[in-house]
Amino acid sequence: MFGKKSQQSPDLTSPENVAKGQKVYDRIVSGECKDVTAELNEAYGLSSKPEND
Repeated sequence: MFGKKSQQSPDLTSPENVAKGQKVYDRIVSGECKDVTAELNEAYGLSSKPEND
């Protein structure tokens, strides 16, 4: 419990983040998106690697 870094989730309801999510969604629907998780993590500035400290 102690000493673990907690990663806060971004506010997905903010207008900027809704637009980012919509762009990824559009890529998914069009078939351009090959790795959904990677694209969402990149869009929201998240690390796809879990913290194991």
